[in-house]
Order: sequence, then structure tokens, then C-alpha cells
Amino acid sequence: MAFTLPPKFERFSRIGGKRQAALWAGGVAALALLAAGAVHLNAQVEGDRGIPPLANSEDLQVNGIQVDVTGKTGAEARLEGWKQAEKDAWKKLGGPDLPIEAIDAMVSSVVIGREQVGPRRYIATLGVIFDKAKAGQYVGSGAGTGPRSAPMLVIPVLYSGGVSQVFEVRGPWQRAWAEFQASTSPVDYVRPAGAGGESLILNAGQTTRRSRLWWRTVLGQFQASDVVIPVARLERQWPGGPIKGTFTARHGPDNLFLGSFTMTAPSEQQVPAMMEQAVTRMDGLYRDALALGQLTPDPTIRAGGAALDRAFAELREKLKPEADPDLVAPIESLPAVATPIVQPNQAPAGPVESVSVQFATPDAAAIDGALAAVRGVPGVSGAATVSLAVGGTSVMRVSVAGGGERLAAALRAQGWKVSGSGATLRISR
Repeated sequence: MAFTLPPKFERFSRIGGKRQAALWAGGVAALALLAAGAVHLNAQVEGDRGIPPLANSEDLQVNGIQVDVTGKTGAEARLEGWKQAEKDAWKKLGGPDLPIEAIDAMVSSVVIGREQVGPRRYIATLGVIFDKAKAGQYVGSGAGTGPRSAPMLVIPVLYSGGVSQVFEVRGPWQRAWAEFQASTSPVDYVRPAGAGGESLILNAGQTTRRSRLWWRTVLGQFQASDVVIPVARLERQWPGGPIKGTFTARHGPDNLFLGSFTMTAPSEQQVPAMMEQAVTRMDGLYRDALALGQLTPDPTIRAGGAALDRAFAELREKLKPEADPDLVAPIESLPAVATPIVQPNQAPAGPVESVSVQFATPDAAAIDGALAAVRGVPGVSGAATVSLAVGGTSVMRVSVAGGGERLAAALRAQGWKVSGSGATLRISR
């Protein structure tokens, strides 16, 4: 027995199939967008970045020695090239005239930057490291001695092709600073590797921020007292032509100008060598600034929160509403009743307790606002971040008289949403 559907039902069936196909297509598109968003978020942290800096050594190192020698064989030419590099490096250090045997006895290692070995010829760019214990009696007397600066965080900023970069990718300016041997410099450089989350915190935008609370938190993560900002700007004259580099030494959270110079690389292949020489000259600018007393840490960073607490207290006093004299009864008409005198904003007596406060930090302004609000609560003797997560949830440790309940009540009065109790609170706007 056969059944035949009317045309109306066939039309409804076709329409339902189209709607179902549209729903499936929409679901697939939504899943694709979610996957793309996850990949984009993961790509912000992961990637081929990070150059570990060379460990500071007490040895004397000379880089960039060019040699071009010949010999009966390639191995003999290579050995002669190394000896020639040792002589040239010793001359660069300003050492006295000594036989090659004596110079070779003071060499701890030869660093090969680039070399080409032929049947009878050797061309290379070498570096020579001298043992300071042996060579110190001739050269480098007092090298690395004398007054040193406070630990200075290095944020190398490179402008190339209209784009600024610090640690987002492995650049030539970052590599030059990572490979710089700073043992003989009186400036105590703190050089981050730039891997992981460091590329998100230390960027070109960070150098334009003025918030002392933000800088105090960032410098505390790297155990530094202040920051130096060496800036390199590359300008390519034409494709395949020379590259002009403008290098500027800056310092401090206010991005103060210390000095500048220009260099030119004949071609793209010579840019790394130009960067290496520029780091040495940049170190000279920072040395001069240290000798002139211009490289001292900013006192507003070292002062902690005491100065800000005093400023907030003065601001509260100025903003406090004054009483209307018409509503105040004359003193003569008041009964003589002994009442306790309470000082304005005086914290109630009670033991000082430590409270952990979690707060959302989508940007630096959120960190400043949360710290300012907590420090403005009467009875708070200290507040500092112990965990910083820009774009996530940060944690601050608060010392407050009266405990977490009193802190929660004061923050609710300021308009904050407070959850939790006891020694752990979570606040949000």
C-alpha cells in the first residue's frame, strides 16, 4: 500500500531541511571562531622569543676582531688567524708589548663569531677572552671596581619599519644587549630574557607609563631599583642600501633623555655588527650619566606607599564636608556632658591583621585604583601586591587594624562589591 504526501507537506519538509542545514553551518562557524580565539590568545604568550643574557664574568673580553691570513694549509692558517686575533685584542685593551707566547698564556678562550676556512686561507670574525687573574696586572686595573649603580632594569626598544618591539620577537637590538659583557661596566644592568609573560609586561608602551605604583610592582619582579631604556631607530635609505641607526639613552619612569648618537650600516648584513658597537657606546653614555649623578634611582619609587598615604590623607581632609554653622547649637546652650573625643579618621583600637585581597586587573589603571582605595581606608598600615596578573586577577597583602571585616565594610562604603570573609577577600567594581 503506497502513501502520497501532499505538495504542502513536501514544501514544509524542504524548508525544515534548509533550517537544519543553516543551524549546522552556524554551529560550525561558532566553533571555528572559538578555536581561532583560543589560538590567538595562546599565541600572545607562546612563540619563538627570549634570548638569555650572558652571565657577567670577571674576565676581559674583546669582540669584533677581523682576521684574514694565509698559510700552507687551512689548519695552519686558522692557527695563525687566532694568534693574530690575540695580538689585536691585546692591543685594543692597551696592553704593553709582549711576545705572542706570553699573550697566548693569558687567553682563556677564543670566541668564533664567523669564519671561512679555505685550503690556504682563513677569514673570520673572532672574540678573545683574557683571564683577568693573569692579565689584570697589565690591563684592566680597576676595571669593574669603584662605585656601581643601583640595579637597572634594561628595556631595549627597537623601532624598525614603523613598528616598535622589545621582546615580542627576537630582534637584533635585544640580542646585542643580551650578548653584551657588562662585567667591567659600573652600571648594574638587569637584563630580562624576554620569554613567556615578560614579553607582555615589558613592551614599548610600558616605557610611556608614569604610574609609580605600576613601576614599583614591575621593578620588584626583577629585583631592580630603576630602569634604563636604550632606544634604537633604524631607517633604511632604499632597498638593499645603507641603514641609518639613531640611538638614544633614556632613564627612569619619566623617560628622561641622557644622550644620543647616530651610526650607519652599509648593508642589512652589517646591522648586527652596528648594534654591537652601539651597545658599547650606549654603555658609555650611561657611564657618563652615572659619573654626573644622573643615574640615581627615582626617590618616588623607593619611597614606597608612605608618600601616597600622606597625600591621600590630605586629600580626604580637603574633601571632607564642613558643618553648617546655622545647624550647630551654641556651645553655651549645650549641657555639660562628658563625651569622648574621637579624632577624624582615627582607626579603632585593635590588633593589626594581614588580609589577602583579590581584585581584577584588566589594565594598569585598575591596579592603581584598587591600591589607592585600600590604602585610603583608615587603619590600613600597608598594602602591596604579591601577585600581579595584567588581564586577570591580582592579589595584594593588606595590614589593617580590625581585621578583614572592618576592611570589607570600609570598601563597601566606597562602592566596592566585596565577597569572602576573614583573611581572604575579593573585591570588584
